[in-house]
Amino acid sequence: MSGKRSAGLLLFRHTDRGLEVLLGHMGGPFFARRDAGAWTVPKGEYEPDEPAWDAARREFREELGLPPPEGEAVPLGEVTQTNGKVVTAWAVESDLDPATVVLGTFEMEWPPKSGRRQEFPELDRVEWFDLDRARSVIVKAQAEFVDRLADHSG
Repeated sequence: MSGKRSAGLLLFRHTDRGLEVLLGHMGGPFFARRDAGAWTVPKGEYEPDEPAWDAARREFREELGLPPPEGEAVPLGEVTQTNGKVVTAWAVESDLDPATVVLGTFEMEWPPKSGRRQEFPELDRVEWFDLDRARSVIVKAQAEFVDRLADHSG
């Protein structure tokens, strides 16, 4: 996995309960029964010749089936996940309704070594989280994005 790069958009909104972020629960059989560490910034991989910002917007459309929101993009920088993947993210303020999302899919052999190919959603759902809850469920390295957004919005 080392050397792979991913880019995504972290949507945020201000509510009467405070700042909230939109996270996606990773689809497929590996994450079906997991909560902690199974949520992510909607993101995807890109090739070195594609600008990270363009990839983040393309992946948002592919994973959520909606155009990426317009508005100021707050750069959140990069983090390196335990698998070696480098993730770049931007925060954009938007009050997206999770019910409007049309989730993208991927195909994989499942069960392993069965020869059967099955289709799974890349993300099986998206939800709004307050920052404390987001930190407790997001992929560990990506919690840094939540902290950077909180510092920016502080």
